[in-house]
Amino acid sequence: MKNKLSFKQGLKDALPICLGYLSVAIAFGVLAVQKQIPLWAPPVISMTNLSGTGQFAALDLLESLASYIETACAILIINARYFLMSVSLSQRLPDDIKPWQRYIVAFGNTDEVFAVAMGQKLPLTFKYLVGMIFCAWIGWVSGTVIGTFAGSIVPDALSSAFGISLYAMFLAIIIPASKDSKPVTYTVIIAAATSCVFFFTPYLNKLSSGWVIIICGILSSALMALKHPIAEVQDEQ
Repeated sequence: MKNKLSFKQGLKDALPICLGYLSVAIAFGVLAVQKQIPLWAPPVISMTNLSGTGQFAALDLLESLASYIETACAILIINARYFLMSVSLSQRLPDDIKPWQRYIVAFGNTDEVFAVAMGQKLPLTFKYLVGMIFCAWIGWVSGTVIGTFAGSIVPDALSSAFGISLYAMFLAIIIPASKDSKPVTYTVIIAAATSCVFFFTPYLNKLSSGWVIIICGILSSALMALKHPIAEVQDEQ
């Protein structure tokens, strides 16, 4: 059928995502080596995860010797948005999709893949989504491998410059959303202010960075969820 989304079309639509992931993943690989993570670990992490923000944040937590529970909770909070995205995407999946196919789609449901998939006018197919996910995954893993290799040979002064990529990624996420929504702006301000309280207050500044991320994230988002709840859109049908 000509009007059916194919695996090849998924590869084509995800090519810009692949190229974007390539550059960010290179920075991730370089930073991982800079933080003394074994050379085999960054590619394995990227092969089993598709979470740029979460992986970058995990580097700092691992460097600070955060506990596994602390790291897991922090990454869970950072990636909580994927729960909502997955629920939304699941409404567009074919009725006959199998559970194991849902697991694959859930694994590759990144912000960019979700945006492109939800923008499709035609019904989504499993083959199309797999094509998108595979293309994006290749870019992410390939970039990590390149970055890990480059980080092992380039001077420390040059590799340390890649540290700005973490902050650039967070700014790229929060600035557009803050411009479009005042509650998001307030959430960012509250989170930043709470973080400053933990940093400058005696005794509180002894709390590890992982738990500070968890507390600031939950507190700021909970306050805004209570103050500015999103109105549910009732289905007229």
